[in-house]
Amino acid sequence: MIEDILEMSGLTGGITSVWYENLTTKQVYSRNEQTPLVAASIIKLFIMAEAFRRFEEGTLDPGECFTLHAEDKMPSCGALTYMHDGLQVTCLDLVTLMIILSDNTATNLLIDRLGMENINQMCQSVGGEGCRLNRKLFDAEAAARGIENTVTAAGVGAFLHRLYHGELVSENASKQMLSILKNQRLNGKIPFFLDCPIAHKTGEDDGITHDAAIVFTQNPFILVMLSNKTNVPKFERLMQDAARDLAGMNIEE
Repeated sequence: MIEDILEMSGLTGGITSVWYENLTTKQVYSRNEQTPLVAASIIKLFIMAEAFRRFEEGTLDPGECFTLHAEDKMPSCGALTYMHDGLQVTCLDLVTLMIILSDNTATNLLIDRLGMENINQMCQSVGGEGCRLNRKLFDAEAAARGIENTVTAAGVGAFLHRLYHGELVSENASKQMLSILKNQRLNGKIPFFLDCPIAHKTGEDDGITHDAAIVFTQNPFILVMLSNKTNVPKFERLMQDAARDLAGMNIEE
């Protein structure tokens, strides 16, 4: 079955990559897993991890307050851009909003606070091959020069593997990050047909649609599906169908 999914992922147009890991049998199947793709909001996983690393070592207070200013507000995803100037939110609030609502304002505030190079060191330390934060979100000047944030299916798969096993920052931090990811509000892709806990993060832009998930079925698995320059509705339907079929697989399969 997984071989069929891998083959179909190459028929949706554009550049696509897939990483599947059965967390019981340890089997891994992948396609184009080392190909760097424009990250969209998947890069926010690594920003979250760096925030929790700093929480853990005591150099960042999750309760530190940030004051929202008009110039901070970014378009599109999230809630903060619609909130009043002067609103105060904690650092942990920013992390939560960045993940469950994919809040772009929260993301840029965190990048400023954490430092881009520190986030990239986190990418490297967790095996995020090809995963790199090269600019803030909605940096039109950098984007015009072709500077993009990148991720790979293998790198995101390695991140989720460590998270599942309690090895991302620490066991306690991993549990907290999993809890945030399980509260994801954007559930139209991998979770669409499923009725089980799912810890995941989506990403999207023009011609781009991603989802990266730990699916907690009886036989839990990691599924990362990334695409650039693709037929977005077609690839999203493949995500939905693939997750449903993999969740229904017997372990022997």
